[in-house]
Amino acid sequence: MAAFIDKVKVKIESGRGGNGAVAWRREKFVDKGGPAGGDGGRGGNIYFVADENMSTLLDFTYKSVYKAEDGQNGGNKNCHGKDGRDIFLKMPVGVVVRDLKTGKIIADLDQHEKTILVAKGGRGGRGNARFATAQKRAPQFCEPGEAPVGRELELELRLIADIGLLGMPNAGKSSFISKVSSAKPKIADYPFTTLVPNLGVVRKPSGDGFVIADIPGIIEGAHQGVGLGFEFLKHVQRCRFLIHVVDISNENAVENYHTINSELKKYGAGLSSLYQVVLLNKTDVLDADFVNEMTKRFKSFNDDVFAISCATGEGISEFLNHLYKKTDEIPHPENPLEIEYDEGFDDNDDSNFSVVKLNKNTFLVDGGKIRRLVSVTDTRNTQQMRRLANILDSMGVYLELKKMGLKENDTIMVAHIETTYLGDYQG
Repeated sequence: MAAFIDKVKVKIESGRGGNGAVAWRREKFVDKGGPAGGDGGRGGNIYFVADENMSTLLDFTYKSVYKAEDGQNGGNKNCHGKDGRDIFLKMPVGVVVRDLKTGKIIADLDQHEKTILVAKGGRGGRGNARFATAQKRAPQFCEPGEAPVGRELELELRLIADIGLLGMPNAGKSSFISKVSSAKPKIADYPFTTLVPNLGVVRKPSGDGFVIADIPGIIEGAHQGVGLGFEFLKHVQRCRFLIHVVDISNENAVENYHTINSELKKYGAGLSSLYQVVLLNKTDVLDADFVNEMTKRFKSFNDDVFAISCATGEGISEFLNHLYKKTDEIPHPENPLEIEYDEGFDDNDDSNFSVVKLNKNTFLVDGGKIRRLVSVTDTRNTQQMRRLANILDSMGVYLELKKMGLKENDTIMVAHIETTYLGDYQG
């Protein structure tokens, strides 16, 4: 059986937009050909898709970094660059997505085929054909493509089951789910036999069915991380109701019942308010009078009490008939997660820059957008250099340089371009 992984971290990066092109029509039969530089292609997007055929996040432990395809650069003859391929990452239904930078929950993949855009590809840069006007018929410049979006996300799986099975270790939860469904959990007579949640589908006589989640044993202190229960209590948050399995052959049966309910209350998240059916197990090793006495005692705590034996199957059919009715009566709890507006999925803005004074007369200007601008600037072309200077001025680069002591004839290095400052810039 594949390992059950319910929390992973992934790094994703959308595709970079392709650069626009500077090109000209040069056909001999076209008079005054004009600009013909095409636009760059859009960078690929990254989507998360809920898939009910998946049950674990194991795949993301083998590969945790995903990069979408970059858009292609524009070409001659107004040829636009090809868009980068999108990536669709499939994951189990019930995955909650959290942005590790902000700590916000940005998506809840609670339905099959639900699709969420988590990183938007960069826009392709415009070619020089886009900048032609009646006054400027031969623009010598183009735009760089937009930056990609890079994010670090946490994926947490919260199982979506109709019924959650709770109980102390070895209460008989795994035995019960193996009796009523095709699930084959590990069953043994030592504590914490079940180390991961097990899902079982129970078929109704009508043909449809419901899902039961067998949650590993909860002990005192589980809400604080003691034992295994803390890691898996989140998996019962979406259940319609709970089956509380109690081993009544244990001399501390009543105390164990109250301990688990106390842990549910301390854990919070509405678990203590979920409807419970109490299932008294292991009646086959007890006499009938004791079973009746324990049944009456538990009915003083809860009206819905059944006594069964998973070993012999006694009482299970009657109990299943009761479950069929309850799954029809009780809807899933309405406690949707608070999804915060995800401002990061299309945050392609990398216009931040830095200015470093290398020595008395030399300054280095650097930044993502600046490097992209320089990559489409031909230093031999006066019009392109003038446009670069205009953009740097609008970004506040010259203002920052002056604050750091820039003087006439000082050297400014903008990425790999080196220029001499000739006084106040006039665009």
